[in-house]
Amino acid sequence: MSPHETSPSLSLLERLTRAATVTPSPCGDGSMVWRQWGEGPPLVLFHGGYGSWTHWLRNIDALAARYRVIAADLPGLGDSALPPSPVTPQALAGVVGRGIDTVLPQGERFHLVGFSFGAMLGGLVAAARGAQVRSMTLVGSASMGLRRAPMQEMQPPRRHMSGEEIAALQRANLGILMFADKRRIDDLAVRLQVENVARARVKSRVFAPQNLLGPVLPRIAAPLGGIWGERDVTAYPWVEDRRDLLRQAQPDAFFAVIPGAGHWVMYEAAAEFDRVLLERLAGAERPSR
Repeated sequence: MSPHETSPSLSLLERLTRAATVTPSPCGDGSMVWRQWGEGPPLVLFHGGYGSWTHWLRNIDALAARYRVIAADLPGLGDSALPPSPVTPQALAGVVGRGIDTVLPQGERFHLVGFSFGAMLGGLVAAARGAQVRSMTLVGSASMGLRRAPMQEMQPPRRHMSGEEIAALQRANLGILMFADKRRIDDLAVRLQVENVARARVKSRVFAPQNLLGPVLPRIAAPLGGIWGERDVTAYPWVEDRRDLLRQAQPDAFFAVIPGAGHWVMYEAAAEFDRVLLERLAGAERPSR
């Protein structure tokens, strides 16, 4: 394929970008950017570190068929402005929470799903929002204070590199952190990684080893749940520790492991992830007996 042709997967990015309703909310000296698709009960999505709303690119169509999908660009990431200093998880959660008040009518209840760094921030937001959050689903969450195996060091792009060299480097980084099966790393994933990392101004990796979420989980009133890739390098071979921590807070917490998938489970195994998440959300909406 020539550089001027558009593959079906790349056209997905263009179509969803055009179709989105964009809403800004205050963030530092600029705006935090929120994108919306679909109609129905609100479903708020928080992406991972060094990412943007495009972490959810392969899931939006399926989710928007049932929900009003509201995907954030978290402060200092994607198209959102830098937050005020100092940059702490609590301060970031405050900016995000005020953004929710902008994109949703006052008091409207919503489901919240967070990936990795976004799961940690989502936990802080959910704890503060109480009954307004209908469900809180963690996906490959960071900052849980749990054991993880050593990981090969990822390499940062350097100024002298060509576009082709940066793409090759980010393909390798995706294979280290985000995917379990390197054969599933397509050109779209590489493009998203290159673009997202280039725009990342909040360096969230410093928060990942900290136990920021563990103490917060018992304060979350919403039904808790977790979805992990079986081979998520940030959790394997101790994925069950994540389940156990959630169930210490809520003994009936939902937990699902998607076979063969890595950290970016909703991209690598999009169809299975969508099925599991939609079933989880439907279950959270059923009246408790």
